[in-house]
Amino acid sequence: MAVKEGDILIPTGRSAIKCKGCLWPKSSDGTVIVPYTLSSKYSNWHRNLFNTSMQEFEKLTCVRFVPRTAEKDFLNIGSSGGCTGYVGRVGGSQYVGLAIDGCMYKEIIQHELNHALGFYHEHTRSDRDDYVTIMYENISPDETENFDRQDTNNLGLAYDYGSVMHYDKYAFTINPGQPTIVPKPDPNVPIGHGDGLSVLDVAKINRLYQCNVCTNLFNNNTGSLTSANYRSAYHNKANCVWLIRKQSNVC
Repeated sequence: MAVKEGDILIPTGRSAIKCKGCLWPKSSDGTVIVPYTLSSKYSNWHRNLFNTSMQEFEKLTCVRFVPRTAEKDFLNIGSSGGCTGYVGRVGGSQYVGLAIDGCMYKEIIQHELNHALGFYHEHTRSDRDDYVTIMYENISPDETENFDRQDTNNLGLAYDYGSVMHYDKYAFTINPGQPTIVPKPDPNVPIGHGDGLSVLDVAKINRLYQCNVCTNLFNNNTGSLTSANYRSAYHNKANCVWLIRKQSNVC
C-alpha cells in the first residue's frame, strides 16, 4: 500500500488530495455510525484503550464507532503497517493500521480515526502558510511530500496548533534539534498531538457532519463552566455534555 504524508494510505484509482463524497452516512436519529472490527492480536488492555479513545468522539460529537455486524463499509483496524489510514470513507473493508508497537496511545488512535472521518493533517491545510513556516532545509528531499499543502475545506474555523492532526515541531527532521515546522508569529507556540482531540478538532467534526449536539471540552488548566442557554429556559429534552480532561503533566 502506498503511503503519503507519513501515515495516509492512498486508494487505488482515487485522488490522494481531494476527498469528495467520502463522509460516513448520517442515521435518521442524527448520529453518524462508523462500524469497525479489531484484530484478534489486540489484548484486553488495547481494547480498553480503543474504547476510551472512541468514547471522546461519542461524548463530544454525533459520531459513533460501533462494532461491525454485517455492514458493508467498515474500519478494519489491525496491528500491521505502523500507524496508517485512509482519508474519509473509501468503501468496503477499510484498513486502519495501529501497530501494537508504537501506536498504542490515545492521541495516535484518535489521529487515525480522524483521518477516517475525512480530515487531513492540520499543517497541510490550504492556508497553513499564514500560520506556520515549513523549514525545508531540515527535511530530506524524499520526505518533502509529507508537508505538501492540500486543497482542503477549512470549514470556516481557525487554524489549530493544538490539533490531534498537527505534526510536532521536529517531524521528519534530518538535523537533530532543528525544527521542520515553525509557528507564526510566535515560534514558541506548542504544536503536536497533545493529549487528544482539541476543542477545534471537535468543532470541525461537528461542523463537517452537521452534528446537532450540545457539548463542551475543557482541556486547559483553568477555565469557567456555565450551563447552556444560561438565564433562559432550557429547550425540551436538552442533553448537554461537559468533558473535563486533565492534562497529563498536571497533578
